[in-house]
Amino acid sequence: MRRASVRVRAALGATVVVALALVAAGFFVVATLRGGLADTARLNAENAARGTAAQIADVPDTEIAQVDGLDGDEPAQVVDADGKVLGASDPLKGRGPMADFARADRPDDDAGDAGDAEGADADADADDAADTDDGRAEVDTDSETRTLTFPVDDDGEVTYDKEDVVGTQEFSVAAVQGRTMDGTPVTVYSGASLGAQQEAVSTVTRSMLFGLPVLLLVVAGVTWLVTRRALRPVEGIRQEMSAITASTDLTRRVPEPDARDEVARLARTTNETLAALEASVERQRRFVADASHELRSPIASLRTQLEVAAAHPELLDLDEAVEDTVRLQTLAADLLLLARLDAGERPAEGRVALDALVQEHVAQRVADPHPVRVGALESGEVRGSAGQLSRVLANLLDNAQRHAASQVSVAVRREGDGLALSVQDDGEGVPEGERERIFERFVRLDAARSRDEGGAGLGLAIARDVAERHGGSLRVEGPTGDGARFVLRLPLADG
Repeated sequence: MRRASVRVRAALGATVVVALALVAAGFFVVATLRGGLADTARLNAENAARGTAAQIADVPDTEIAQVDGLDGDEPAQVVDADGKVLGASDPLKGRGPMADFARADRPDDDAGDAGDAEGADADADADDAADTDDGRAEVDTDSETRTLTFPVDDDGEVTYDKEDVVGTQEFSVAAVQGRTMDGTPVTVYSGASLGAQQEAVSTVTRSMLFGLPVLLLVVAGVTWLVTRRALRPVEGIRQEMSAITASTDLTRRVPEPDARDEVARLARTTNETLAALEASVERQRRFVADASHELRSPIASLRTQLEVAAAHPELLDLDEAVEDTVRLQTLAADLLLLARLDAGERPAEGRVALDALVQEHVAQRVADPHPVRVGALESGEVRGSAGQLSRVLANLLDNAQRHAASQVSVAVRREGDGLALSVQDDGEGVPEGERERIFERFVRLDAARSRDEGGAGLGLAIARDVAERHGGSLRVEGPTGDGARFVLRLPLADG
């Protein structure tokens, strides 16, 4: 199954995240708004009930119906301890005690219904209120609130007329205990409509339901455009890489954006990779050309000698033929080792004592034109291949023998957490500007070429490659004119 593009996935991901965040925020806002408005309605109902109770404390039982708190459109009642309604606002005139309305909001309830046990128990709590010194009843500050449902008409006003009822409306009702001037304990009920709360919540919910899709479309569109613009350089890099692959022209480079973001770093890394690949291919081409050139000479010489020997056996120079064969064998071995090193062959895991390696190798070199003086040989082991390290030592000594005037010296010393193997001759040395070039493959300085026509220029290149793959280094040190001093540095083996 084909996966969607990065732009599509980014747009969908951003849209889903924003949608979840907005839905969660919407629920929080609606819940907070509903709770806040409900608290406001409860507070209004309680304040109205307390205000009515305060007025009743100053009037006798017979004048309760005339207090200001009972002349509004909101539901309000004053009920004594026996469940008798002493006064009520217009919406509840002729109705039973409000304690019954939690279970009876029928428009045909009789006006004389008595309060239930719950209302009686709530009103009885008012008996604990005490008279003040001036003879007036005081208001008990204890109160309770609950939500009741009343029938309403098309104006949202509470009504019990069968012809006017069009629905119901919830009210937050507060009950406050108090006493009249005559000392009669009463319960004052006062309600505040929750219609404003419900309407506000409905309005906010509708606005969110309408605005959410629009906002999500905007988020998706903006994310699509931003992602498209951000990925435009990536598409340019892809197209250029495709063109480079098709043309095999490694000199081309991908465009690098001016920004300092991840795409720009990707472009720079891609160009660095292309440069390294170009250099590697160029080295490979030079290697093949130089190898062909170096192999051509001994092969041509050996062929000529064999052809002459075939025609005139008495003219065969057997020693020269053997020498050409040895040169050819040595060159083939060097090329094979370089090929393995280029392929990433890792050295064998072993422990090699450099001092013992030097002593063993020097003892075997009996045909050198110049004597090899062995200096200090400090003990120590390195990790790697004994065969490859022996090849490095042999190449360094061969190079020193070709350039030495009278003698060659070799030594092993400790340097910090490593060992340094040095091979020095007393020849003319290596100029400063050539000290890195001599480690390139098939490179021979003019002086070296005139002194050794058989050298292929691979010995030092092989030595440095082997040193680096053992975690070490190989450099030329010392002042020019005092001979060449090659130093191989390798880390000590752990433990």
